[in-house]
Amino acid sequence: MQRATSAWEDLDISQKALKILAVIPVYNHATTLGDVVRRTLALIPEVLVVDDGSTDDGIRVLSGLNIITIRHPENRGKGAAILTAAGEARRLGMTHMITLDADGQHDPADVVLLIDAIQTNPEAIIVGNRRFSGSGAPRSSRFGKHFSNFWFRVQTGLKVKDTQCGFRAYPIVVFEALALREKHYSFEVEVLVKAAWAGLPIKDVDVSVHYPIKKNRISHFRPFLDNLRISLLNTRLTLRSLIPWPHRQILEKDDPNARITLLHPIRSLRFLLRQELTPCKAAASGAVGVFLGTLPAIGFHTLLILVAAGYFRLNRVAALAASRLCMPPLVPALCIEIGYYLRHGHFLTEISIETLGYQGLLRLLEWGIGSIFLAPVLSAGIGAIIYFVALGISKSFYER
Repeated sequence: MQRATSAWEDLDISQKALKILAVIPVYNHATTLGDVVRRTLALIPEVLVVDDGSTDDGIRVLSGLNIITIRHPENRGKGAAILTAAGEARRLGMTHMITLDADGQHDPADVVLLIDAIQTNPEAIIVGNRRFSGSGAPRSSRFGKHFSNFWFRVQTGLKVKDTQCGFRAYPIVVFEALALREKHYSFEVEVLVKAAWAGLPIKDVDVSVHYPIKKNRISHFRPFLDNLRISLLNTRLTLRSLIPWPHRQILEKDDPNARITLLHPIRSLRFLLRQELTPCKAAASGAVGVFLGTLPAIGFHTLLILVAAGYFRLNRVAALAASRLCMPPLVPALCIEIGYYLRHGHFLTEISIETLGYQGLLRLLEWGIGSIFLAPVLSAGIGAIIYFVALGISKSFYER
């Protein structure tokens, strides 16, 4: 696994003077743009407005203001506007940029909260967490926030309070280091997930939000098309997250052994298994794999284990490997025997095509009943064994 890109060489910005650019993408927000820009300009001297092909001539309200403006000749999407801004920020020598919407939903006064967060965590992406209490937020926004947060956790194992909030701060090098394909609202999900995969810190900051009454609300979010784009993106990201193959990370120095290659399978496996695999995490990963592997989820064990391991940020390889202990016939047979005993008061002694085949649904029920009792016991036992073995290995490694 190689360094994500040479741009990460510039990511050590903790000792550099911070240069922050405020970025406001705009598309037909003439009624709110002027107020948002003026209030932002009062807090940050460098403001860039990216006019994404507006047709309302709203940019005229900014006449006389000491800001930078860039115009797309046609509407390309919010993600495209942010990428254009990132390119300009890089040209200007900025270290960070703060994005906020032009529709007045974000309070420019909260910019100071993001600046404080940047100073504390200069290498992190800072994401606003919209406080919906008393904001008049529509139900769709509340649902979308929780729905998107859930999938982000499945895909990365991280908890972020509001993955859909556009009020954010980015280190500029993020946009050169990551391969970003989305150009619309889905961009803001993609950049967070891929940054998390690359090991970039993601921090939350509570921000206020204002939703005008419905008739005065300006939104260019197209429910069908944009939700379709986000759904397709989440499908791709989730499928990729289920593959137990590491993502490109930000490495402090080049390490010839820090790579995954089919030419060196043993070395690759060692590298794969030592990634943040503490004895506790190894034990938890194995316990989850065994617990789910014991259940009668025929044909879905692997999928369940990958999703669960991703959600709880466990090691997928360790979880899958441990689940192999539950393969037929031993563990399923034990579950069936326990379930049969609980149903009938005695053990199943006749094992035949009829008892296991023609009565398959009954055996499946008994497998499920038995697994309720056996899964916790097996997972706890295997988890304990893995913990002590891993602890011994780690001690011997550090004593060398």
